[in-house]
Amino acid sequence: MATPARPVHPLLEKTRRSADLYEEAAHWMPGGITANIKHFHPYPVFMHSASGAWLYDVDGNDYLDYNLCYGALMLGHGHSRVMEAVQKQLEQMGTPIFGTPHRLEVEMAKKLAGLIPGVEAVRFTNSGTEATLFALRLARAWSGKGKVAKFEGHYHGGYDRVLVSVTAEKRRKGMPPKVLPDSLGLPEEIQEQTVVLPFNDWETAEPILDRHHKELGAVILEPVQAGFIPPDPEFLQKLREYTASHGIPLIFDEVKTGFRMGLSGAQGRYGVTPDLTALGKVLGGGFPVGAVGGCREIMELASPVRSGDILGGDQKAKGADVLFHSGTYNGHPTVLAAGLATIGILEEEGVFAEVERTTYKLRRGMEEVLRRADFSVQTVGEGTIFNLIFDDQPVRDAQDLLRSDVALRRRLDHYLLEKGIYLKPVNRFSLSTSHKDAEVAETLTRFEAGVNQLKKG
Repeated sequence: MATPARPVHPLLEKTRRSADLYEEAAHWMPGGITANIKHFHPYPVFMHSASGAWLYDVDGNDYLDYNLCYGALMLGHGHSRVMEAVQKQLEQMGTPIFGTPHRLEVEMAKKLAGLIPGVEAVRFTNSGTEATLFALRLARAWSGKGKVAKFEGHYHGGYDRVLVSVTAEKRRKGMPPKVLPDSLGLPEEIQEQTVVLPFNDWETAEPILDRHHKELGAVILEPVQAGFIPPDPEFLQKLREYTASHGIPLIFDEVKTGFRMGLSGAQGRYGVTPDLTALGKVLGGGFPVGAVGGCREIMELASPVRSGDILGGDQKAKGADVLFHSGTYNGHPTVLAAGLATIGILEEEGVFAEVERTTYKLRRGMEEVLRRADFSVQTVGEGTIFNLIFDDQPVRDAQDLLRSDVALRRRLDHYLLEKGIYLKPVNRFSLSTSHKDAEVAETLTRFEAGVNQLKKG
């Protein structure tokens, strides 16, 4: 009797070239990727080109893109005005970069100070990760204290200081979160120097702060956890009042929320102003970028005029007196040209509001499709970002996400990939100005096909 043919994974059936490329990539790069976030089972899809709201893979399949480079592409792929701004910068300046100050740095710094409540002065970096790293250094230098408080489930980049308790461990309500390492190779003192707080739970957070406030050099958080779990406004206000009264610099990591919750960020949306703000993603219009902005008193600690520069041959400059911040590509002209073009479009009347309207239309449509299929589900988010949670109870923090059916969501996301909706499985959805009503209608058609497949499964 003949042996039945082994079934082919549905994704492999339509993405064989991606499978071959992944096999080749795995020979040259650990795991076949250059950033762990880009990997998913059975292998990541390799893209060939993109336009507007669409991606096209190496096998010729099309996808409606809701990953948008993890939210960075607020205008979608290849917006004509961003491309023109980049070309203009290259032609007018005659080079991608000078390695010296230039006018676009001043223009962008003035723009950010005019839009974001907590920004009086700005320094540029090359990523959101660098921005949070520099913000923490500034805060600790100003406060003169070494410990840092962060929140359970909040991600601030891939360096040692903040790779703690990004992944939550289930705990009883009212119990303090554990301080858990999220990577091999972390020094033990990182855990000793980190305090972990619960998000949206002031009754549990305040006693923890009371125990450690004399040691804390900074409190950092995503004002909207993971970009989609909104804060309780009262919680955010109490945190601001507490840190201000105890002289602890408060840092908002707005890498995900900057220009996605509105042009003034989450702090403008919720009316709470931090001491320092870290920005990234949308700010670069598709290019790598980061920035730190904040009150002038703290930001001026980085001025070489104040204490010299350890790399400048200044014999008077001593490391103990200088707050070091540098980077060859900081304030890259091409990046800032793209970023200024992006912000310029978002500032036009009605543009941001239209993306928000489209986002809520998609959210409601997805919820209706899933409920017709008898799934307990909700969308959670603010502004132009949301996530799909297989649970009908309120979602306020990382603990609530642990309660949801993540395995079911992951299965759905793989079906959606097969139907031509691109999203890193279990990640948040981001929309852009390129997602119009026609794209939403097509998405919901494909989405319903994926949900029906999930139900049959």
